[in-house]
Amino acid sequence: MAFFQDKLLILSFSIFCMMIEVSALGAVYTPPNVERLTDRFNRVPVNERYNVAFGGSNVHMTNNGTNANLSLDKKSGSGLMSKNKYHYGFFSAAMKMPAGFTSGVVVAFYLSNADVLPHNHDEIDIELLGHERRKDWVLQTNIYGNGSVKTGREEKFYLWFDPTTSFHEYSILWNNHHIVFLVDNVPVREVIHNTVISSVYPSKPMSAYTTIWDGSEWATKGGKYPVDYKYAPFVASLQSTEVEGCILNQKSNVASSCTRSSLSSLDPVDGEEFAKLSSQQITGLQWTRGKHMFYSYCKDTARYKVLPPECNAK
Repeated sequence: MAFFQDKLLILSFSIFCMMIEVSALGAVYTPPNVERLTDRFNRVPVNERYNVAFGGSNVHMTNNGTNANLSLDKKSGSGLMSKNKYHYGFFSAAMKMPAGFTSGVVVAFYLSNADVLPHNHDEIDIELLGHERRKDWVLQTNIYGNGSVKTGREEKFYLWFDPTTSFHEYSILWNNHHIVFLVDNVPVREVIHNTVISSVYPSKPMSAYTTIWDGSEWATKGGKYPVDYKYAPFVASLQSTEVEGCILNQKSNVASSCTRSSLSSLDPVDGEEFAKLSSQQITGLQWTRGKHMFYSYCKDTARYKVLPPECNAK
């Protein structure tokens, strides 16, 4: 009898551990089918579109520059910056996150012009925030326009997969109509360009960046868990990139061979089919926000006594 009681106890403990494992990730859901925007554009080698931005000794190109590994150690983080600036575009990176204890580590894929407009910059962020538990990476999105950094417009999501075991696509669609954040082609957030948000809508040419750095002060549970460098180096792998958009002519400071003046089916990024979400994409957006979003600035009344105006317009 004692033998069977022991077996039952072991079985119960195993089930409990499995429940803890699942609860750490949140409920496991299968995303709906959506159009694959990443299939519409060409994948290009990393070194064809990007230069080293900082931490050169921690940037390691592989496969003749097709792929890259970015690492963070106690001396430095590392990052890449696109060779061109863009008026708008579709930007995507297939990335795999560092495994293990990654609290305080931030892997970012974003657009910014802070290098040339430090006091009036625009920014569109996808940030992946490490955790004290291996699988609990958090996806954070944010936007700034015209230096509006005092108003954080963050939204946070749990992922529906383990980002440390394989490569996943993180994408930004940015044009004059809306900004769409996507994970594996599934929209997680849409910011529609309208009169309410126009003053802070990113509108100036930006570069694309991929970086890894120490966000100990805020990244993991508000800074509760800093980076523990005994687990370093932390390595984020970049498998392929897609960059398609309207390139800034550096000499004349105007768009080259593209226009934002009207909808055009000939424009691969700012055309009519990219002006709004399809019905499949709307379903995907509702799915991610209903099942995986756990924080939105528009619901944070403790932080904002008066919510930003676009929150009230929803």
